[in-house]
Amino acid sequence: MSRFFFDDRKRLINDAVDGLILSARHQNLTRLDIDPAIRIVARRDWDKSKVAVISGGGSGHEPAHAGFVGKGMLTAAVCGDLFASPSVDAVLNAIVAVTGDHGCLLIVKNYTGDRLNFGLAAEKAKRHGLKVEMVIVSDDVALPDNKQPRGIAGTALVHKIAGFAAEQGKSLSDVRALAQQASDAVKSLGVALQTCSLPGSTEDGRIKQGEAELGLGIHGEPGASTIGTQNSREIVATLVESLTAQVPADARLAVLINNLGGTSALEMALLTRELSRSALKDRIDWLIGPAPLVSALDMKGFSLSLLPLNDIFTEALNAPVEAAGWLVPVAFGEPHAQSLPLVRDSVEAAPSDNPGVRRLLDRATAALIAQEAHLNALDAKVGDGDTGSTFAEGARDIAQKLANNQLPLNDAAALLQLIGERLATVMGGSSGVLMSIFFTAAGQKVADGAALPDALLAGLAQMKHYGGAAPGDRTLIDALQPALEALRDKGIAAAAQAAEQGAKATAQMGQARAGRSSYVGSDNLAGVEDPGAVAVAGVFKAIIQGE
Repeated sequence: MSRFFFDDRKRLINDAVDGLILSARHQNLTRLDIDPAIRIVARRDWDKSKVAVISGGGSGHEPAHAGFVGKGMLTAAVCGDLFASPSVDAVLNAIVAVTGDHGCLLIVKNYTGDRLNFGLAAEKAKRHGLKVEMVIVSDDVALPDNKQPRGIAGTALVHKIAGFAAEQGKSLSDVRALAQQASDAVKSLGVALQTCSLPGSTEDGRIKQGEAELGLGIHGEPGASTIGTQNSREIVATLVESLTAQVPADARLAVLINNLGGTSALEMALLTRELSRSALKDRIDWLIGPAPLVSALDMKGFSLSLLPLNDIFTEALNAPVEAAGWLVPVAFGEPHAQSLPLVRDSVEAAPSDNPGVRRLLDRATAALIAQEAHLNALDAKVGDGDTGSTFAEGARDIAQKLANNQLPLNDAAALLQLIGERLATVMGGSSGVLMSIFFTAAGQKVADGAALPDALLAGLAQMKHYGGAAPGDRTLIDALQPALEALRDKGIAAAAQAAEQGAKATAQMGQARAGRSSYVGSDNLAGVEDPGAVAVAGVFKAIIQGE
């Protein structure tokens, strides 16, 4: 079975039509309840005082056609089964239901089933005394020599222009003439990387990896050719080259960029940007999309439709509508950008010396570097085996700056903040960020006048806040918090003892609640000290050994 959400295949389209009506933002749609096999979506506010505009065809192209029903666009849409034309009876009932004295215009995509069923329904409606005209849209340029080009996404532009003319109160002949003019002018071409999925079918894998199919149909029909790239810029350039040859060289253009259903929003935004770099960039006045307007279920592809503009087309495209599937055109140009100065958060501090601080840093960094292999071995049992290397990398950077006399050793606030900045840069991963938060926040507290032990505890509080860990979660906090509290209350020796006890206690914690160890089972944690806590204990031990 293909990837397709559905319950009852027989009721799929009926239920989808009801879903569309339920979600219509203007709450202006109704389903004409005639027969379960007849699916007609019509304007709830329609009073037959103007020319009716009807379209339709196979389902699977949503929002076309029912999504274009509403004031200013279609009066009604006749929905067939998936990729299958609605019946003659369905079209006839739609015509009879919504057509008044001013007549109706049928807009039909150029497929044999649609032409025949809509055409016969039109002739039968005339026998009912109704005035009916028809415009066949054939905008696909994939096969230049084809005597019957297909109707694809450009049909939506014809819907919009015809609906505008009808809303203006124009006669049936005038509405038809304008729609025919738009149909003759619009040119479209599509491309896809994957074809569409039908309920109950399997994927055919026709389009190979690294290739794209140019000019495939909106029912999954094979394309006119295969191109050996999936590069966004190259594909847009290929479509533009083919389409440009089909429109007057001096024409200003409206361009519809249509999602065939399965292309991500990110990719569609990228393709839009590529369009702005293409050979058409200086000729486009209005952009419609990117969005699905005439889709092909979940086909991973898109199409471009070019409409040469005149004054009435421009007015028609921009006229307001009450149709859920239409998008307001936007003026096309370069993306707006606002120049602002770069915010640099680097710590600027003049190097200075303090022999006591120098000794402390020297011992701390040396301890972390010496523990690298031991900490990695511990981490290999409970994590990903890189804790020692991560801490050693940060220590080497600080040690190097210490040796080069580049640190503000006599300015505690600046020193702590500079250490925080460097650790975020060189340590990487969450450890680097957490230690950076710790030192940066502590440095800010020292700058505000706090004593060093209180400042370090404030840094710890911020690290806990952002990191989400707490004492008992089997992290370095289990050593760092008791050490800093002891430092504040009893001094450095008590701090070292508290850190060692905290690290040893982690070996008895059967569950980690933070960090990579939280993904490891309790059997693997038993008897193994947390490597981060061991690192903290090692630093405090090294500091007091030199005293």
